[in-house]
Amino acid sequence: MTDPRAAKDAARAQARARRDSLSDDRMRAFAADALRDRFLEELVRPGLVPDGPVAGYWPLGSELDARPLLLHLRTGGRSIALPVSGPRGQALTFRDWDPAQPLAAGRYGIQEPSADRPEVVPAVLLVPMLAFDRSGHRLGYGAGYYDRTLDALRAIRPVLAVGMAFAAQEMDSVPCGAHDERLDWILTERETLRFTQ
Repeated sequence: MTDPRAAKDAARAQARARRDSLSDDRMRAFAADALRDRFLEELVRPGLVPDGPVAGYWPLGSELDARPLLLHLRTGGRSIALPVSGPRGQALTFRDWDPAQPLAAGRYGIQEPSADRPEVVPAVLLVPMLAFDRSGHRLGYGAGYYDRTLDALRAIRPVLAVGMAFAAQEMDSVPCGAHDERLDWILTERETLRFTQ
């Protein structure tokens, strides 16, 4: 019998190498703009995105950059938040992001809003990942932050979870366990995948 943890670790190493190989800056910029346009055309315009704050993320390493979308939404009047990493094993919290205000390096060296920015409970959560499959599962880094966060948010109110990835990050099947939260949508530069009605 295959050890689920070992299967996930092996999948993470493979997925990270694949994503890291996408090093062409022009392709990365194209993908970021394509995701912004896809989100606006296929989710916002048809009214599939609930009102309320949108929580994004500051890209770490080779993650797809969601900032073009976040900046566009903020310019249009949406409240935008970024995650703040607490101790391992806890859900993320979110603070309002004002691009004019300086950010600080957080727990993992990721840029975060400072402690004086107000906390936000998002209605929409943009989720980074190492890999995804066509059943709505994602492969994260192994700390469980986003699974715990989605579980906690969904216990309070509906939240739309949208995975953001390069098409090359797709796997046939992401190893998953009982506590892994499924995404509602996954957007890539090539297509939009919907998993909930």
